[in-house]
Amino acid sequence: MPAEFPPVESPRLALRVLMMPRDTNHQGTVFGGIVLAHIDQAGYVEARRHGLHRWVTASVDRVDFKAPVHVGEVVEFHARTIRLGRSSVTVQVVVDAERLDGTWARVTEAQLTMVSVDAAGKSIPFSSPTTTEHKQPGQA
Repeated sequence: MPAEFPPVESPRLALRVLMMPRDTNHQGTVFGGIVLAHIDQAGYVEARRHGLHRWVTASVDRVDFKAPVHVGEVVEFHARTIRLGRSSVTVQVVVDAERLDGTWARVTEAQLTMVSVDAAGKSIPFSSPTTTEHKQPGQA
């Protein structure tokens, strides 16, 4: 079955994060790994739109760091689906930082593949019925 290509949409806001001192190195710029962790979360947020399953990151196909992020900046992670498979989605994530002077800068772009899996970690079609149970805190 060939992969489906969804209609091209504008990326949607997946996360908005204030960069704190704990996120930075000794020069006051945010560690790349912190940005990657948020990209991974944004990928999950986008993948989850296609089915309420366990989603895992199968690959990070590309990451382009274009400019540094500094402590105190607000960073937005926008995501969109660019390819649909049977059990996977390819997600593009664009990362913009609101600088301390109020201007915006594109700081990172990434592409990753997320795969829907069952409780045993085996890939499943994301069009299948929901496989996760969501319990409120304190529920047995």
